Amino acid sequence: MDLSHLALWLASSDVTLPLTIFVVFGTAKLLEELFERFGLPGIVGNILAGILIGPSLFGWIQPGEFLTALAELGVMFLLFQVGLHVKASELMSVGLTATVTATLGVIVPFIAGWGILRLWGEPHIEAIFTGAAMVATSVGITARVLGEKGLLNLQASKIILAAAVIDDVIGLLVLALVSGLAKGGVNYAELATTAILAIGFTVLVAKWGTRAMGRVVKRAENLNLGESQFALAMILLFGLSVVSVYMGVAAIIGAFLAGMALSENVTTRVHDLVFGVSELFVPFFLAGIGLHMDLTAIGNLHVLTLAIVILIAAVISKIVGCGLGAVKLGRTDALRVGVGMVPRGEVGMVVAQIGLSLGVVKKEIYGVVVFMSVMTTIIAPALLTWAYRGAAVEDTGEE
Repeated sequence: MDLSHLALWLASSDVTLPLTIFVVFGTAKLLEELFERFGLPGIVGNILAGILIGPSLFGWIQPGEFLTALAELGVMFLLFQVGLHVKASELMSVGLTATVTATLGVIVPFIAGWGILRLWGEPHIEAIFTGAAMVATSVGITARVLGEKGLLNLQASKIILAAAVIDDVIGLLVLALVSGLAKGGVNYAELATTAILAIGFTVLVAKWGTRAMGRVVKRAENLNLGESQFALAMILLFGLSVVSVYMGVAAIIGAFLAGMALSENVTTRVHDLVFGVSELFVPFFLAGIGLHMDLTAIGNLHVLTLAIVILIAAVISKIVGCGLGAVKLGRTDALRVGVGMVPRGEVGMVVAQIGLSLGVVKKEIYGVVVFMSVMTTIIAPALLTWAYRGAAVEDTGEE
């Protein structure tokens, strides 16, 4: 059976569901193991698995609604798991630095992306969408790397997590603004309302969530449910994710806040169960990033050159912008913060996809943004390992 016949069989057979899961999960874990054996970040193996089995190479698996749903579950559980290792009080203590970091980390990349596209001779609206795509930060990638290394409790890591939450709020407002411009009008009252609701919701949960959930968890101990704390954790995870979307921020922010609210209130049993579920779903999130890579979109020299220039600008602009926001912490921590905000992941692709659907972004520019999003995600683990060299590892108490 050649590769084209295999791809056709995968798409048409009655075993599509389990076979798709088997191919994606199995390939992701196989490459993760190979990378780990050679001392390389396993997360990169997960992403490359998606490129390998996706449209760019073998074409066995095509991105679709089912895999997108699994990927969304994966990143939600990843951020929930990260939240379980973060105390709200510690995150709030770096709020001012994180706000400055996030703000500069939006302004500098946006100007860089917009400026490069304009110098390249592209239309104004495409330049704006490219700048908006470069604003985004995929905190899931950085969180995964830092969590695996036991570095989440370092000051630089807390600033990265807090800045990523703020970055998400600002980034969605920027997206709403540029989408409005593309459609011919911006509703500033709606933007202001969204900003107020999003910020208010985030601060409310971060400030009082832990105390409130402490009381709820105690009462849950009297329930007859099996694994009652875990059941409560899942209800809070999905509940806050839903509320987050209605408040104007991404579901993953609600997932992170849910984990943070429970971080000081649940047993290690809950941590273990969440870790197990995350190990199942997270590979779909990581492989899904690779699946969206389309090398044919950057097939000519002109587009490939632009893609490389945008990639370099995407890395430097986040390191410089976010690093400046954290410069008072010293050069080492400022560098760590800047590097931690580099990966764009799925967030940048969503911005480009919206521009493509509105007819204001060409397929070639969409390909450039996807290339930038995937490559910043692939190189981020190596950059983080370099930036955090010599950092003291926290004892999380987990095996």
